[in-house]
Amino acid sequence: MSMFLSFKNISFSYDTSAKPLFENISASFFRGWTGVIGENGCGKTTFLRLATQILKPCSGNLSSSSSSIYCPQRTDFPPEELSDFSYALDNHACKLKGVLGIREDWFSRWETLSHGERKRTQIAVALWKEPQILAVDEPTNHLDRDARDLIIASLLAFNGIGLIVSHDRELLDKLCSKCLFIDHPDVKIYVGNYSKCTSQKKIEEETAIAELQTARRNHENLKMEIQKRKELAERAEKNRSKRHIDKNDHDAKEKIDRYIVSGSDGKAGQLKRQMKGRFQRSQEKMLSIKTKKEYEIGIRLNSKNSGKNCLFRIPEGQLIFGTCKLCHPELEMYSTDRIAITGANGTGKSTLIRHITNIVDIPENKLIYIPQEIDIETSKSIIYATEKLTNDKKARMMSIIRHLGSDPRRILATNTPSPGEVRKLIISKGILQEPHLIIMDEPTNHLDLVSIECIENALRDCTCGLLLVSHDYTFLKKLTVQQWDITKNDKINSLNRKVWT
Repeated sequence: MSMFLSFKNISFSYDTSAKPLFENISASFFRGWTGVIGENGCGKTTFLRLATQILKPCSGNLSSSSSSIYCPQRTDFPPEELSDFSYALDNHACKLKGVLGIREDWFSRWETLSHGERKRTQIAVALWKEPQILAVDEPTNHLDRDARDLIIASLLAFNGIGLIVSHDRELLDKLCSKCLFIDHPDVKIYVGNYSKCTSQKKIEEETAIAELQTARRNHENLKMEIQKRKELAERAEKNRSKRHIDKNDHDAKEKIDRYIVSGSDGKAGQLKRQMKGRFQRSQEKMLSIKTKKEYEIGIRLNSKNSGKNCLFRIPEGQLIFGTCKLCHPELEMYSTDRIAITGANGTGKSTLIRHITNIVDIPENKLIYIPQEIDIETSKSIIYATEKLTNDKKARMMSIIRHLGSDPRRILATNTPSPGEVRKLIISKGILQEPHLIIMDEPTNHLDLVSIECIENALRDCTCGLLLVSHDYTFLKKLTVQQWDITKNDKINSLNRKVWT
């Protein structure tokens, strides 16, 4: 069966945007996985939604195979086909349920599932439909290591045209044979996995910068040469003029006439005109060399010790979530503690975090709390609150967002920012408040790779309390000292305190 997906001179813009998101882009895709790469807010999700015809381009032509599915990064709502999948008894459905560890009761209790369990179910339903085109947005968000490996194996088995947005470099290297980079408003495809494509892209960018520097030097040299020839032409004009010669000075007049007859008077002017042509071509060459605009990346998180010895204390007990219990010893956190909460999907990590945010004893404006998921209505309210800030505070927030690798103008141009952009807004606002405690539930979800590195560096140097939930042990070990690990045992989970080894 022939499979194809083709963008031809596609342009697209949202009604609220001042500028188009894409302009006259063209790209073709065939069987296999292509990584879609770019900073938060550059249009990666929009590109996937165009590819699966959820969105229609403003101009241009998109042609594709008949069946396509978009698997969103948000897990707020169950897939439309979830009910059919839950009752399906065909071999493919049963295999997916078994491989991805999906339980029968998940279909009737979506609201009580962890986001990792929702993500596995979401992808299972998409694969079960066997589309010719599958667009997957951040498939490993929320997933523990075991679930992540299962998802990667399932996506590798997909035999159609695949488009994937992810910040998971290992996933992109294992899965992709091509990568499409979005540098607003342009796109470009490179052949190879993520590591190979980024290396090739970096070489091209460095080459373009070197060419531009050479062109600028040549341009400056031409300006200097033009000035010299201008002075020569002016002297030549002076030499041919008889206005200041005495009317009886026949020798001087004869000398000027010989100068004119010989053509010497025109050479300087001719050379000047030639240089102007070269100068024009030099300007055109500089304009033709495209380089990516570079911004200073990296943030400093100005935090403060709360001055309180203990930020919270939770007596020994249990927390109930869904049909499960989390049993825990007495838990306490002091003002400079750096704690990681770890455990498999569905063990109660987010439940514990939410409980802590309700009892922590510090002013609300001194707490940075980033939940695992931020719903659309909350995202809109964050944008609204940002617009109401004083010009000074808003300018400082926008500067921080710029240093996290995103264009703040794009974020404020929409009332529905991407999940990664919302996180950057929360982080930038929190930085202005000099927090006493930072709580982040899966902080690397939805963020682009540059932002993850920026936040990691900023958190490493901060002096306040730090409480992180993540499946990325490399990230946690760089930033935390203590580990609260939750182990799963049927419906009763237990928390054990330890120090990273």
